[in-house]
Amino acid sequence: MKAAVYENFDTMTVKEVDKPVCDENSILVRVKSCAVCGSDIRIFHSGNSRINPPQILGHEMAGEVVETGKNVTGYKPGDRVAIGADVPCGECVFCKAGIGNNCQINYAMGYQFAGGFAEYVLLNKTVVNYGPVQKIPGHVSFDEAALAEPLGCVLNAMELAPVKLNDIMVLIGAGPIGMMIAEVAKAKGASKIILIDLSEARLETAKKLDVADVTICSKNEDAVGRVLSETGGLGADVIYTSCPAPQAQVDALNMAKNRARVSFFGGLPKNASMVTLDTNIIHYKELFITGAHGAMPIHHLQAVELIASGRINIKKYITHNYPLDQIHEAFKTAETLGGLRVVVNP
Repeated sequence: MKAAVYENFDTMTVKEVDKPVCDENSILVRVKSCAVCGSDIRIFHSGNSRINPPQILGHEMAGEVVETGKNVTGYKPGDRVAIGADVPCGECVFCKAGIGNNCQINYAMGYQFAGGFAEYVLLNKTVVNYGPVQKIPGHVSFDEAALAEPLGCVLNAMELAPVKLNDIMVLIGAGPIGMMIAEVAKAKGASKIILIDLSEARLETAKKLDVADVTICSKNEDAVGRVLSETGGLGADVIYTSCPAPQAQVDALNMAKNRARVSFFGGLPKNASMVTLDTNIIHYKELFITGAHGAMPIHHLQAVELIASGRINIKKYITHNYPLDQIHEAFKTAETLGGLRVVVNP
């Protein structure tokens, strides 16, 4: 089969590799769509401790089941499936508590297990038994189903830092996931969505997609001051930092209302993750600060259901499609912010 094989920093080669062999406990899926995530780009440039090259990346995917092992009962050839990233081991204390994204083994598709930038992907016994593998209805395209993975991550974060009816919400970072957060927040009843970004182009896209009520270009104005102005000087009820910028975490505290929920949703680069925060703000405002990482299979299922119901229009976040042979162009488009979600169709 043809696959894009990550071989070393900044080196990925599209070539013929052995097609995975489906054993009695596994599922073989013909990949139809695999979206490019920011973490794929970071791995491409800098590697990851969970990945031993050569490896096939890609964890936002969907496809068609072509073969199942004799012990597999829940799926059959012809099933259309969406596949997420985080795979619980199913055995540790965190997995047994239902928070498998905190599993200390931390299995994931496109990391320890070969991912979706290939014509076929193998779902092994652990993935089949415990992982995020959901059947999708015929009216949902494979491209849309692939984006259930990032939408599931949004739903996980929303459990930890919930949006309530009539909340004013601030999102720092107008990337596709930031926009997804905004759309889910609207569905949950937020009264005002304020979207902040350095990129005027991204904010213009957000306006066209109608995902925010107020947009602020922090390159041109004081974002904290503007948020306070928009909230009568009190600050926002919920703030999410959906970008890899240390200053966003600092600003989030300064634009938070008393007892606000603040989610550090976007991870920071390892060399920039030591951020100086004024903890007196947390103390006196009684803020609730949470992190959010990945998702559980239940969130992936909920994301598929939201997409299938039409309540979340995920299609509008897909701006580019590339064949597998053009994966380097796909990565470049995603990295240079030339669009929103970029999908590879092997």
